[in-house]
Parts: sequence; C-alpha cells; structure tokens
Amino acid sequence: MRRREFIGLLGGTLAAWPLATRAALASEASGQRGDSKAQQVEPMRRIGVLMATAADDPEGQARIAAFQQRLQQFGWTIGRNVRIDSRWPAGDSERIRGYAAELVALSPDVILATGSAAAGPLLQATRTVPIVFVIVVDPVGAGLVNSLARPGGNATGFIQFEYGISGKWLELLKQIAPGVVRAAVLRDPAITAGIGQFAAIQAVGPFVGVEVTPVNVRDADEIERAVADFARSPNGGLIVTGSGLAVVHRRLIIALAAKHRLPAVYFQRNFIADGGLVSYGADFLDQYRRAASYVDRIFKGEKPGDLPVQAPTKYELAINLKTAKALDIEIPPNLLARADEVIE
Repeated sequence: MRRREFIGLLGGTLAAWPLATRAALASEASGQRGDSKAQQVEPMRRIGVLMATAADDPEGQARIAAFQQRLQQFGWTIGRNVRIDSRWPAGDSERIRGYAAELVALSPDVILATGSAAAGPLLQATRTVPIVFVIVVDPVGAGLVNSLARPGGNATGFIQFEYGISGKWLELLKQIAPGVVRAAVLRDPAITAGIGQFAAIQAVGPFVGVEVTPVNVRDADEIERAVADFARSPNGGLIVTGSGLAVVHRRLIIALAAKHRLPAVYFQRNFIADGGLVSYGADFLDQYRRAASYVDRIFKGEKPGDLPVQAPTKYELAINLKTAKALDIEIPPNLLARADEVIE
C-alpha cells in the first residue's frame, strides 16, 4: 500500500472513531435515562389494613411491624412500590364498619383484616377486593369462605386455632388450680367464634368437674360487673377466649383477675407479658408474617379464592411466675418444663 493511501485510510478511521464513540455514549446515556424512567413509573401497590386494637396498642404495632418486615423481604418497600393505609378501631363495632367502607373506597389491591369482626364487615363492603385475614377462628362458620381448602371468593387467610384448643384451656386451668370448680368464660357473643369457643369449653366441663358460665366482653362496664358478680362465690377461675374485644380490654381483665384473686388462662401470650397468669395459643406474629406471603402472591397474580386457608404452625405456652406467686399458686414442674416462655 502506498504511503499516501495508508495515511488517507488512517485519517478516515481516526475521524470515524470519535463519531462511533459519541454514538455509543449517547446510546448508553439514553438507555440510562430509559432505565431511570422505568424506575420512576414502577407501579405503587396499595394495601388496606383493618386492625382490631387502638393505634397506640404495643401488640398491634408489633403485629403490623412483623407484616411490613416480611413484605420487605419479598421486595415490597413502603414508599417505593407499596403504600399501606391502616385503620385502628379499638374494638368498636361501628368504627369497624365505617373503616371497612373507607378502606374499600380507596380501591386497594388487597386488604389485611384482623379477626372475623373485621373480615365480616369488609366482605359486606366488597366482593371483589382481595382480603387476607388473620386470627380468625371459624372462617367457614362465619361465612367468610366456602371451605378451608378452596375459599372460592375474594377472601382467604389464617385461622387462629381450631375449636378443640378451647377445651384445653379449661384442662390447663384445672391443672394449675385443682380447687377450681367454677369458670367464667369471657367471650364476644357477636361473633361466631365467641359462641363456638364457649361451646367447646362447656363440653369439656363435666369431664374435669368444672361448671362454666359465659361472660360477655362488649364493654368495660359489663366486664367489670360480671367478673365482680362471679367472684362473690369461691373456687372460681377465668378463661379468656379469642376476640378483638378481649385484646382491647386485656389490661382491665388482668387487673380484675388480680383484684378478685382468680386464676386465669388466656388465649395469647401478650396477656402474660401484661401480668396474666398462663396462656396457650398460636404465635400471632407468625400469622402476620405468613399473611405477607399471601399478599405477595396476590400481587403477583394469584386469586385469594385459590389460596387455601391455613392453620397455625406455631403454638406458645407462657407462664408468669410472679403472678402465680401473688395468687399463691404453685405451677406444676411438668408444665414449667413445657413452657416456651416463663416470666419471673
């Protein structure tokens, strides 16, 4: 190749190179702007949450925190790609119905409901918005789903426990206080679970020699009067069944048990942390974590009616020895050995 031709070829290549480089850089910058734009238009999912307690209730806050933490593990970050609208009715049935209508009006992608007292009004308000419930005792009996295996509608979730566990509370009460021959059963009569839990406890009564009496938990005054009346006769104890109202009034119930020196068995651990004697029930924080997995699956296209209602996988036995000492109760060693948590 002649020298003049070589210089011409080299000059053409050098001239072309900056143009190619600029084109590549421009293309890369354009791609980056496109990626940035894609990130900016990432859809924001919306979750409605209808709790049972007041907003300042520590247990309620712990539950919603467990739900949010698990959501984040699935890639759903509050403020980036998901928004949560929470309502805290503090056990008030009128507020629950009002909040249910409010949440449905926000057109959320899914609603998380605590207990049948919340899930029922939500299903009255909508048959299209997906609902994931937690801490529900009898979703079939309450009309929330068609069956546990195939819910069939717009709701699914996690049951609190089967009715059979209610009878175990009475057996547990008799074990820690053998002298008990009478038991007041605190329940919410407005929900199917309140009736069912009492029936299961009542069925066990004759086998352990304990007469059971229902006590409604509709409001604080009713609870205080009923427990005081019950405590006028000796050899009594309390069983607190699962309901949102029991959680709302738990400090009052615990104080009444201490005041009247009544041994009591509760359905969940946070009663023991607040000074109750003994509890046996499902790990509710775990239910909120598992509910996050169902929300994630619904976000990804699955239908609630195709997701089976699941039973608890974790149960907890908690004992407060300080409270036992105050009541002059000696907890059997074999029961202490089985406890998941002992407060001293």
